Amino acid sequence: MTDVTLPPLAEGVDKAGVSYWHRAVGDNVKEGEDIVELVTDKATFNMPAPVSGVLKEILVPEGEEARVGQVIAKIE
Repeated sequence: MTDVTLPPLAEGVDKAGVSYWHRAVGDNVKEGEDIVELVTDKATFNMPAPVSGVLKEILVPEGEEARVGQVIAKIE
């Protein structure tokens, strides 16, 4: 199981909101494929899957915020 963590963002930005999950729990994902849209007060960006596998769990749902380094999902 691989933890998907919120990566370091722009300097001075330590959290981001989850705007939209491109995949649902149980979906296959490919490494490098966009899986989630994140929003900060400065930008909106897509985050790619770090590995290929099955999205097993979403820990931060749409509309909630996560801090840099926080686990937001799990891929098996």
